[in-house]
Amino acid sequence: MPAIITNKFRIHNSEQFHESFTEAAGNTYYLGIGRPHPFTTTTRPDGRTENLGTDTAPITPVDAIAEEAYIYDELLAAKKIGASDISFVVPRRNWTTGTTYDVYRHDYGRRETGGTSLITSNSGATTLYDATFYVKTSANRVYKCLDNNGNAASTEEPTTTSTATQSTSDGYKWKLMYTLTASQQSNFLSTDFMAVETDSTVNGDAVDGKIDICLVKAAGTGGTAGTHTNIPIRGDGSNGKVSVTISAGTITDISVTTAGTDYTIGYITVADINAAGGGSLINAEIDVIIGPKGGHGFNAVEELGGFFVMLNQSLDGTELANSGDYTAENDFRKIVLFRDPTSAGSAATATTMRATTAVHFASSPTPGTFVADENITQTGTGATGKVVEWDSANRILYFIQTRFASEGADANGDNTSFSGAGVITGSTSTATGTPSTSTTGTINQVSITSGYSASEFDHDSGDVMYVENRAPIVRAADQTENIKLIIEF
Repeated sequence: MPAIITNKFRIHNSEQFHESFTEAAGNTYYLGIGRPHPFTTTTRPDGRTENLGTDTAPITPVDAIAEEAYIYDELLAAKKIGASDISFVVPRRNWTTGTTYDVYRHDYGRRETGGTSLITSNSGATTLYDATFYVKTSANRVYKCLDNNGNAASTEEPTTTSTATQSTSDGYKWKLMYTLTASQQSNFLSTDFMAVETDSTVNGDAVDGKIDICLVKAAGTGGTAGTHTNIPIRGDGSNGKVSVTISAGTITDISVTTAGTDYTIGYITVADINAAGGGSLINAEIDVIIGPKGGHGFNAVEELGGFFVMLNQSLDGTELANSGDYTAENDFRKIVLFRDPTSAGSAATATTMRATTAVHFASSPTPGTFVADENITQTGTGATGKVVEWDSANRILYFIQTRFASEGADANGDNTSFSGAGVITGSTSTATGTPSTSTTGTINQVSITSGYSASEFDHDSGDVMYVENRAPIVRAADQTENIKLIIEF
């Protein structure tokens, strides 16, 4: 049974996701970073190996329940994504002189009359959203192409700020959709995507079922020369009219003189052209282009195919000093989107959350100097971990616990917790330290209880919505990493 899921369904899904950031009982999303140590072939506690690729060529993440626990094991920190950090986006298409742009058509992909071939754009697209029918100009305005002068190259950039259609000297006709704000340019403009939203002024000028463009599909023969007016646009709308110019027996031009309203289907007959003075014109065909629901500019997100959303978040090096959550002393190789995680058993609300475990060392004996990514072990408990950061000034060691033997996991892969006063030793540095189990309080903005601090991000809480393995990103206290996630529905 032939069936499709329509693009409207895709847009509906993107709208629902977008709305979940602002609804009264909506969801809470966090952007997490993890994997401070290199990708490599690892060994599980049962002896089996797993190839995770390399730092230059990490493997594609696996969408499996079994993988989720490993994601939490490697997590370093997470930052909340707010309503201002999300936008609908569409593929970015810069206006470039000499390019032939597609026109907006409502019928791309339909079968041609009397045949099985599909109506395609000049670029070969069989769907509207694959067609290059809109552009972003150097002034950061976005326009829809209504007419491309019979598939000619565009040589004049549209500039109008009016809601009226602009006709340029190259024969193109453009409709202003919206202008990218300074904030959208900064936060939601990338090499490949750009923000899309409905302009209230353009929306207010939109007319449902208005006919802006009619195109000559077949010029016909046998017509009477001249410009013939008052030819009706038939269909389910009203009052639409065109004029047709005939030269040497064929149609050379057609223009809409009265746009009409409420058309969802329209057509112009040869009989009506002949009745208006066309004489004995035959074999002519005119395509009446139907605008989107509400009219051009009524809903830019739907009209331009806004089934993409962009999440934009920045990791500021100063957040380490402000919260102690985002380390700037180690790199990361994994980006994760979480939905509705918890912290200490309750719904997470903090702007940032540290996902590493931490231990505070006693001042005597003087602890050694631990190094990033080395394995650590504790006497007595048999607990193992991997160093993320060593804060020598405050004697705080931040670490994660993975389940792979080659990454320092304990013999059974149990992730036994560090506890008590057992000496902790670094495998590479041979540094040692004795946990200060009597210490309770806040040190360098880290809450310590009996010498230890658990992760602020509850392991296995919430849902993992997106995972990306990538080449290492080196952090520094004086830099900011801007992360843009584009999600296609």
